[in-house]
Amino acid sequence: MKTSACPLDILPSSLFKRAFQSISPSVLSIFNASLVSGQVPAYFKNAVIHPLLKKTSLDASLHSSFRPISKLPFISKILEEVVAKQLTAALDEQNIYDYLQSGFRRAHFTETALLRVSNDLLTHCDAGDCSVLVLLDLTAAFDTVGHHLLLESLRDWVGLSETALEWFSSYLSERSFSVAVSKFRSSTTSLTHGVPQGSVLGPLLFLLYLLPLQHILNSFKGISYHLYLDDIQLYIFFKPHEMSKLQLLHTCLDSIKTWMAGSFLQLNEYKTEILICAPDKLVPKVRDSLGQLASHTKHSVRNLGVTFDPALTLDSNVSSLVRSSFFHLRNIAKLSPILSFSKLETVLHTFISSRLDYCNSLFTCLSKTSLNRLQVVQNACARLLTKSSKHTHITPLLHQLHWLPVNFRVYFKILVLVYRALHGQAPSYIGDLLSPYTPSRSLRSSDQSLLVVQHTRLKTKGDRSFAAVAPRLWNSLPLSLRSADSVVSFKKQLKTHLFKLAFG
Repeated sequence: MKTSACPLDILPSSLFKRAFQSISPSVLSIFNASLVSGQVPAYFKNAVIHPLLKKTSLDASLHSSFRPISKLPFISKILEEVVAKQLTAALDEQNIYDYLQSGFRRAHFTETALLRVSNDLLTHCDAGDCSVLVLLDLTAAFDTVGHHLLLESLRDWVGLSETALEWFSSYLSERSFSVAVSKFRSSTTSLTHGVPQGSVLGPLLFLLYLLPLQHILNSFKGISYHLYLDDIQLYIFFKPHEMSKLQLLHTCLDSIKTWMAGSFLQLNEYKTEILICAPDKLVPKVRDSLGQLASHTKHSVRNLGVTFDPALTLDSNVSSLVRSSFFHLRNIAKLSPILSFSKLETVLHTFISSRLDYCNSLFTCLSKTSLNRLQVVQNACARLLTKSSKHTHITPLLHQLHWLPVNFRVYFKILVLVYRALHGQAPSYIGDLLSPYTPSRSLRSSDQSLLVVQHTRLKTKGDRSFAAVAPRLWNSLPLSLRSADSVVSFKKQLKTHLFKLAFG
C-alpha cells in the first residue's frame, strides 16, 4: 500500500510498514475480531479534513475555492483493503457489477469507457445515422449517499446478510471528522451521510449504491449509456426522419431525476452538456426536437478528459493537446541546461508523452493533418532531448531514442487492447466489439487467431471506429505475434515489429 500520513496515526505509516513483521500478529487479531463480530473499531471511523486550495489564483476567503482532503488512520485503510478484495471477488463471481460501469474496476479505465462510447458514435455516424450525446454530472454525489439506502442496496442487490451486512452497518455508522488548518484542529462532528471520503471502500460502495440506476437505464430500449463513477453518458441514435425518438430521451431523464430525488442525489444542471452529431442542415431540427434540453447543447464537450466535436474528428482535442504540450515544452526548455539526459527524458515523458498517449486508442478517427500536428510535438521533444537544431532530420533521432512515431504508438495501444480483450484481460464491453473468425469449413486460417473484419454501409470516406480498424490491424500481424503466450511477451514483440515497420 502507498504510504499515507494522517494526524490520527499512532505510528507513522512508514514506521508501521517497517515494523509490520513484528506487529502483524496483533493487527491480524484486530482484523479478524472485527470481521467475525461485524463491528468496526471507533478509532477506524475518525477522519481529519485538510482544506486544499484548488488553484493559487482562487480567493482563499471563499469555501468553494478549497478541496477537502480526507485522511483516515493508516491501519483502517488496511482493513478496508482486506474487505474490498473479498467483496470485489464476490461481485466478480456473481457478475453483480453494472456491465457498463468503468469506475474503480480492474482493467477498466477512462480510456476503455471512452473507446466504447466513441466506437458506438463513430459506427452509427459512418453509417449515416444522427446521434445525440448527453453528459450528466452529479452534485457532491459521494457526500449525499443515504446510509440506509446503501445498506438496502447491499442487501437486495448484492446479497449481503448477517455478519457481513452488520459489518458494513457498523462501518457506516457513528463516523466523525474534524478539520485541520496549519497547527489548529477543530472539534469532531458526526458524519451521517455519504461514503467515507479518502477511504478504500468509498468508491466501491458508491458503485453499488448506483446499481438500481442500471435497471432504470436498461429499461429504455434505444438509449445507450456508460457510467464512470458519477459521470453518466447517455446517447441515442436515429435516422434523419426519426427525430421523434428524441422524446424517449426526455422520458429517460425524467426517470433518472425521479430515482435520484429518492436517493438523495441531484443532477448538476449547470454541468449537463449535450452534443449533436448530425449533418449541419439537420442540427436546427434536432435542437428543436430536444425542447428544453436545447439550452444545454454545445459546439464541443469535454468528456473524461477528451474533447468531442460534432463531426467526431477530435480536431478540438488535438488543438488543445498541441497547445498545452508546447506550453510545457517552453517551460521544460528553460530547465534543460541543468538537467541530465535521463532526468530530461523523464520530464518530457511525464509532461508530453503521457499527454500524447492518453486515450490515443480513440485516434482512429484522426485525419492525417491532426496526426501530423501531434507528430510535430513529438519531434520537438526529440530535438530538445538530443539538443538538435530544428533543421535536423527527425527519423534518425526517433530511431536513436527508440521512440515509435505517433501513428505507430496509436497502433501499439489498439493492438495491446485487442490482445487483452481476446484473453479476458479487458472489459467485456470491449471484447464484445471483436469477433474471432470461424470459417464455415476447415481451412488453414482456422487456427490463426484471426478476427472478423466489420464492414459498414459507408456514408463517409471510411470506417473510423475501433471495431472496424482493430481487426484489420490485428489480422496484419504475423501469426507468431498473435499467438504470444503473455501480454508482456506480446508487447515486447509488438514494439519490435512496429519499430521495423516505422524505420525499416
